[in-house]
Amino acid sequence: MTYRGIRYNLAMQNDTIAAIATPQGVGGIGVIRVSGSDAFALVSPLFRRRANDQIPPSHQLTYGHIIDPQSQELLDEVLVAFMRAPHTYTREDVVEIQGHGGPLVLKRLLRAVLAQGARMANPGEFTLRAFLNGRLDLAQAESVMDLIESQTEVGRRLAVQQLQGQLSSQLQEARHTILGVVARIEASIDFPEDDVPTPTVAELVPIVSLAQRQIAQLLAGSEQGRLYRQGLRTAIIGRPNVGKSSLLNALLRTERAIVTSVAGTTRDTVEEVANLRGIPLHLIDTAGITPTDDPVEQIGIQRSRAAAESADVILLVFDGATPLTVQDRQIMDELQALGFGAREKSSSRSVVLVLNKADCQQRVETGELQEIWPDAPLVATSTLSGQGLADLEEAIVELALSGKLQSNENVLVTSARHQDALRRAAEHIDAAIASLQKNLPLDFVSIDLRAGYDVLGEVTGETASDDLLDKIFHEFCIGK
Repeated sequence: MTYRGIRYNLAMQNDTIAAIATPQGVGGIGVIRVSGSDAFALVSPLFRRRANDQIPPSHQLTYGHIIDPQSQELLDEVLVAFMRAPHTYTREDVVEIQGHGGPLVLKRLLRAVLAQGARMANPGEFTLRAFLNGRLDLAQAESVMDLIESQTEVGRRLAVQQLQGQLSSQLQEARHTILGVVARIEASIDFPEDDVPTPTVAELVPIVSLAQRQIAQLLAGSEQGRLYRQGLRTAIIGRPNVGKSSLLNALLRTERAIVTSVAGTTRDTVEEVANLRGIPLHLIDTAGITPTDDPVEQIGIQRSRAAAESADVILLVFDGATPLTVQDRQIMDELQALGFGAREKSSSRSVVLVLNKADCQQRVETGELQEIWPDAPLVATSTLSGQGLADLEEAIVELALSGKLQSNENVLVTSARHQDALRRAAEHIDAAIASLQKNLPLDFVSIDLRAGYDVLGEVTGETASDDLLDKIFHEFCIGK
């Protein structure tokens, strides 16, 4: 296979690789990971301990020191675990050196291991080896990064489900169903002389429909799963001094943005992540989108427009204690031009109308707002009293999930790649059923079923191309 632009051949896979496995920065502990058939032989000369005559028992932490074999300089006081294959992350011999977590000391430890003959690991190469050696399938390998990058408890739980193989198990059930039909069809075509009976439409349609339902069940929760993994980009838009920064702070439950009575305090976008019922809500507080001659404010306004363009949801904030102004209408016009509004009903991007300062006498005429966005939720809030904040969160969740919540027992597809593969597989299965219903030759049915079977294999890696593997593992960090 090709990996990171080079041919990842058997020789490279047989290399012993090493890397720092803990994040950059200063910490109490840092870990050097070494994997490959020579891992024990390369690390042993560096490791000084009381009993130097043999390798310590597998998977047992052993106290000692790492010594530079050339100068005999003591590099660090460490704990080392020698772990024998196949009971390791990569199913190869693995050594993990736990030293002090300073960048300089970890680099010295890694340099000493590399000087013994190890090769510097590429990003994701440890997990790539776990996949190539059969410890993980491709969906499980991807869940490793999902688990590392999870931002909410729900996201973490979904990543663990995928790492445990729950998604792969359901995919294999669908593939097994499809393969059973393909085998019956192709046996009747290839061995007519053996009197293999030709399956009838009445026999095949229920079985193919079962595979169709199995795929549809996974697709049904894919949008929700994607949200739990990727989050929802939510831009807070409005003219100056309507309470955008106060709303950001209220949703975050912390004083993140500076709030004053002076209009235009926010001159740049401020982005933070809130946990909204398990969904990472990427909140973007923006500068007021109003004409100005100030060059700094102009840059802030340009960034606010960019935030609006990239948002999944707009929280359009108005000062409920003040009638709509020319500036309010200018912002509404801009958002309509970006595809937020009644003229773009097919757009997946949504608007929530927020009438802030609900603790004051309300003077906004809501009819004009609801004429432009007839389907948009309208929520009155007060960031001082907390009024309406729960309703606002509920409105965002309803927009994000379209009111459809999956049971916690169901496996949720969290990856856009997996979602796309399931959709393509569903199209092939639908085509096979259509061919059966039209009484077309079984060859046509078999072609579509085989294509659907292969597409599902892309998710688990059984039919994944080299380019796809390269793309996936290229996104991993070094040491994982």
